[in-house]
Order: sequence, then C-alpha cells, then structure tokens
Amino acid sequence: MKWKTAKVSSLCDLKNGKAYNADDWATEGLPIIRIQNLNNSSKGFNYWSGTLDKQIHVRPKDLLLAWSGTPGTSFGAHIWNGPEGVLNQHIFRIDILYGNIEKRWFQFCLNQQLNSLIHQAHGGVGLKHVTKGAVHALEIRLPPLAEQKRIAAILDAADALRAKRREALAQLDALLQSTFLTLFGDPVKGWITTDIAGVALPGSGSIRTGPFGSQLLHSEFTDNGIAVLGIDNAVANEFRWSERRYISEVKYRQLKRYTVRPGDVIITIMGTCGRCAVVPDGIPPAINTKHLCCITLDPAKCLPIFLHSYFLRHPISLGYLRQTAKGAIMSGLNMGLIKGMPVLLPPLPLQQKFAAIVKSVERQKTAQRTHLAELDALFAALQHRAFRGEL
Repeated sequence: MKWKTAKVSSLCDLKNGKAYNADDWATEGLPIIRIQNLNNSSKGFNYWSGTLDKQIHVRPKDLLLAWSGTPGTSFGAHIWNGPEGVLNQHIFRIDILYGNIEKRWFQFCLNQQLNSLIHQAHGGVGLKHVTKGAVHALEIRLPPLAEQKRIAAILDAADALRAKRREALAQLDALLQSTFLTLFGDPVKGWITTDIAGVALPGSGSIRTGPFGSQLLHSEFTDNGIAVLGIDNAVANEFRWSERRYISEVKYRQLKRYTVRPGDVIITIMGTCGRCAVVPDGIPPAINTKHLCCITLDPAKCLPIFLHSYFLRHPISLGYLRQTAKGAIMSGLNMGLIKGMPVLLPPLPLQQKFAAIVKSVERQKTAQRTHLAELDALFAALQHRAFRGEL
C-alpha cells in the first residue's frame, strides 16, 4: 500500500516554553521541565508557583521536543515520563492534531527526520538548533495506524536494549562516585591540605592556558599536522576525540610551550566551563587552545586520575566552585581560581588504589560503549528501513 505524505504542520502544533529566570523560581509548585530533565526526569527541578498558562502546561506522556542542544544531549523528541509540570524555553510541546497518529511512532519519525536535517545543515557537529518553521516544514510518509503501531513496537524493542546499555554505563559511573567518596570523602588525620598549584609539577608553565588572540588564528588551522585540543575534547568529563583541528609543524615550533602531554589534566574555562578530563597515553603531539587550562602534575604528590575525580566529585572542590568562584562555572573560570582550589591530598598509595579501580571500571565502560555503538547502528538501520516502508 502506498503511504501518503504529509507536512508536520498538518499533523501537530508546537507550543514553546517560557524563559524563566532565578527570580521566577520557587521552592514548591510545579516543576520547571528543562532540557536536562528530558533524558532523566529524576534530575533536580526548579519550581514555578505563578499563574499556570495552559500553553506551558505539561502532563505525563506529553510529547516534547528539545529544539536546541549539542551532540549527546537531549536534542529531539521525547515522551515525558516525569510529573506534571511547566515547560522551560528551548522545548516545544507537541500537540497532535491528526487523529490517526501513534505517539511513539511519531516520536521516532520526528527524530529520524531531525537528525537527517541537522546532518545536512551542520555535518552533525557543534550546536544543534532547529526552528519551529523548520520542524513544521518536515515532510513525512504517513502509514496506516496499525502499521505505525507495528513499527513503533519493533523500534521500542531495539531502543529498550540501548536503554539497558546506557543504564549499565550510568551504574558504573555511580560506582566510581561511591568508591571515590568512600575512600576520600571524609578527612583523615595527617592528610595534607594544599591547593592545585601545590600539586603541580614545580617550575613555570605547569599550569597554563593556550595561545590567545593573534598567537593562533582560525585561518592557521590545517588539515593535518599537530593536533589542537579544545572544549570538545573534555566536555564529556573524559577525553574524547571529536572535531579534529591541526596546525603546521612551523606554527607548532612557535607555540611549543603550550604542548599537552599524556597525564595532563585539562579543564574547560570558557563556553561550557568546569568540565575535566585526563589526557590519555598515546596521543599524538598536541597543544591546547585558550579555552582549556592544562595542568601538569607532580607525580610524587598527585595522580591525574585522583585530581580528575576530586575536581568533579569532592565536596570541597564543588563547594569551592560554588562559593569562591561565584558563578564562574557559568561565565568563565580562570587560572587563578583553579590554582587556588583547595585539595585534601591523601597518601599516594591510596590514590594508586583508586586509580587501579578506575582503570578496571573504564575497561568495563569501554565494552559497554562498544555494545551500545553496535545497538545504535542496528537501531539506525531499522529506522531507515521503517520509514521507507521496508520493515
């Protein structure tokens, strides 16, 4: 049977959320649903106790669409599984107008169309952003309701397997959090209190940012050569290769003092601030941009794996960033704040014990990510076939 084609604008209406500020927040009322809540409705909420506008009202099982985000975030369509709430900006509530629509099928269909649209426009990297007009203009093939339900059931089963892998990864992260706090969360008599400057390798340049201004221009990036690390390499709080940037050997000789080495700790200080990663063994020669603070540690005092977890997990570091930085995580960190962060330094053998646990857990996470990538590829293939009428 030939499926008819319809524009999204004829099938649904999109209601945008409200731009709240800190003065709007309350301690009780309806939770404000933000993009970060879409993949995890248990994440913390701010609340709205003002007049309820039906345009921003969200009920369980409503279909929502995050229209802005970055790769790996909640960009795209979601069925809301949390409590009744109100809608924050950057999210549309999708009100289905056409009677013969299976909501879960429509969610899968929209996400497939949106991913195709984004890759055509931006190559799939950087900030993802779509307008209401762009969503309304999408054309989809509309099968009969029974076929929609059959397709949704197949994709649901495949998606459930992906969800189990993601949950396994989340549990491994929770295990590391629990292990870190068990080993290092409570001060022990005799442990040294210092700061990040005190655990850096002695000498100048052990804590540094990258080249500023005319020292490195975008026009000087090349297709190969010496790698240039930026925010995208640390934004996931672990080192990942993302967009590749290079400079020539000649340019590198001018900027050699910004060299990044295996075991260095990199912290994002502009844009998405306060993310942290350890540079792994085996990376090719590289420098960092001005968006990163790079720390070379004294290995006789502090291990990179410990400092990475300390920065992200320890109550002292988190409290320091909240109180001393006074919003710097949002507006931008600087080397002075990072150098001055207090560090409760445990004995090196205890750091080594934790590092061994982290390496073991990371091996398990690598295996889970490999399985997840295989399931993602399978899901993408099923989606492609489903919406071409070949499933």
